[in-house]
Amino acid sequence: MDLGLRGKVAIVAASSKGLGKATAMCLAGEGALITVNGRDAGRLAATAAEIREQTGGDVIDVVSDLAHPDAARELIEETVRQRGKLDVLVCNAGGPPPGTFASFPEDEPWLDAINLNLMSTLRMSRAAIPHLEAQGGGSITNIVSISVKQPIPNLVLSNTARTAVIGLARSLALEFAGKNIRVNNICPGSILTDRIRSISEAEADRTGEDLDAIIRREGEAIPIGRHGTPKEFGQVVTFFASPAASYVTGATVQVDGGAYKGLL
Repeated sequence: MDLGLRGKVAIVAASSKGLGKATAMCLAGEGALITVNGRDAGRLAATAAEIREQTGGDVIDVVSDLAHPDAARELIEETVRQRGKLDVLVCNAGGPPPGTFASFPEDEPWLDAINLNLMSTLRMSRAAIPHLEAQGGGSITNIVSISVKQPIPNLVLSNTARTAVIGLARSLALEFAGKNIRVNNICPGSILTDRIRSISEAEADRTGEDLDAIIRREGEAIPIGRHGTPKEFGQVVTFFASPAASYVTGATVQVDGGAYKGLL
């Protein structure tokens, strides 16, 4: 199946590792022209080189910290300066630290979480939409979390901040559907990345349980019987970001091995 991505210009935010990197790899494999992004210049350059080596793709890297207000605009503008256009934006950001409501008695960590997850997505979307309009349409795909459908214990900051992204995305999907700009959300469940390992480490510290035992137990508890892989997740994002999903907008889709028990 041809996803129609060959020659399309795609930005994947926070893509030096984990789900962002896997998504950039999958998009490059479909022939998209990729911009990868991250804060660590050395790691980002290594990621860009790895994607080129594995896919033969055309990859540029833009170093920036999307927690800074100007970084989103600079990422978009630098890509358009080098590529001449923009077709696909994948919004992604690291997760806030784990903890319960009682763990965060001050405003600062809440505001940091909102800035990291909601405001970075808002700023990237705001900067990208004029360029997508100029192309006659395109896609914005937000990597969020299964916590937007089913809150995860000990992740109160992520549960709160990422859910706000859904409201933004649904609003943009309605507002810009007539301009052929699609906006969707993809919700990873337990995909075995460094982020998932860090959450399991926090649980091990809190409970005293062996880390490997926690990871194994959590995988076995998923209906499909295991954690997902970053590649499996990246393939789903790539489809929804592509012209092959041209009639899908405003959707929030989980990639979780059947873990979510709700009906909607």
